[in-house]
Amino acid sequence: MKNSQPVQRIHLIRHGETNWNKEKRAQGQMESVLTQEGVAQATALRSTLKNSGICRVYCSSSVRTRQTADILFGDSPIPIIYCDQFREIHMGSWEGRLYSELQAAHPEQFYAFWNQPDAFNLPGAETFEEVQKRALQQLKLILEESPAMEIAIVSHGVLIKTLLCDTENRALSQLWQAPAMHNCARSIIDVYEDGTRRISLYSDQPYQS
Repeated sequence: MKNSQPVQRIHLIRHGETNWNKEKRAQGQMESVLTQEGVAQATALRSTLKNSGICRVYCSSSVRTRQTADILFGDSPIPIIYCDQFREIHMGSWEGRLYSELQAAHPEQFYAFWNQPDAFNLPGAETFEEVQKRALQQLKLILEESPAMEIAIVSHGVLIKTLLCDTENRALSQLWQAPAMHNCARSIIDVYEDGTRRISLYSDQPYQS
């Protein structure tokens, strides 16, 4: 394994900053839009990706990820495939509300979300395990169907973190451990011929196992 080369690379990209990120408002699967800073973040990342060799892009169908993907790849012939399975965790009645309101109204579940994500269980919302399951199912389909060497997935913080947890065999209870997933962060999963997946870049930082 040490001397082998990956047969595919998955570039996991979080969307740029949104108006609701700035307002500290829960987004989930409700729609928000990129701020000027979010546009600038995506524009900067576009320069970084210029020589990446990415030739296939899968994108969450949310507006904020579509905007990000359009900045990154919209002026190239690379096809962008939109996937509902790569949308953010569904947060039920929390969506659209300020985090400060949620902390006051639902202190136990708010604490679980940020400190014990495996214990988060809000009626009407997805669990972190459910998000990870649908993300992994979609990733499996992509790896089976796409011959592309360099593949980008433009998605969301929680969903990307669940994929990285699975790759490094990290329990979902430890999902929020560093490094943080900042806006327009890029992580890379290397895929080897035997199906093994290894992280080489985590939130723009070389991965230390």
